[in-house]
Amino acid sequence: MNVVTHLLLGWTLAAHTTKSPRDRALITAASLLPDLDGLGLIVDMAAPYFGWTVQWYERFHHLLLHGIPGALVCTALLAFFAIERWRAACLIFVSYHLHLMQDLLGSRGSGETDIWPIHYLEPLSNELTFAWSGQWALSGWQNTTLTVVLMAYVFALAVRRGYSPVGLFSARADAAFVETLRRRWQSLQG
Repeated sequence: MNVVTHLLLGWTLAAHTTKSPRDRALITAASLLPDLDGLGLIVDMAAPYFGWTVQWYERFHHLLLHGIPGALVCTALLAFFAIERWRAACLIFVSYHLHLMQDLLGSRGSGETDIWPIHYLEPLSNELTFAWSGQWALSGWQNTTLTVVLMAYVFALAVRRGYSPVGLFSARADAAFVETLRRRWQSLQG
């Protein structure tokens, strides 16, 4: 799924389960971290300029961090920085797995058989792999619809609660964003 969709679902989970801005950020980060194994794409794009022939994205994306070993390592690392460590650790673990579930549902390539499985024990073992033949295309209407619905929900939460995912990057920008949303909402009300 799209990284924006991962962020929005992770943030929504965090917004409903913790009041701590730090823990909210950590829980949201957990919904994005599995895709760090996709950074091989940068190397793949630069490779021709250096005369390399590598395919790190194809080899490692959905392998290195899209399973239980990555979930446990990331949970331990992120929970170390949390305010409510045990509670945050559980939510970080859930958020991480929401990412995996989203990828299982909607990460198919352009072809009907271009399915991206989840190798749950990788990189330690290739014994437990999950795949779904009905996987949505990454650019499919289902992913777009889910993203739009999550955006609308996040905007509504921001109006009600006074904070949004923008706060992950800047408290000042978040305050301005929420104020703008509230003014727009009030103008729509009458």
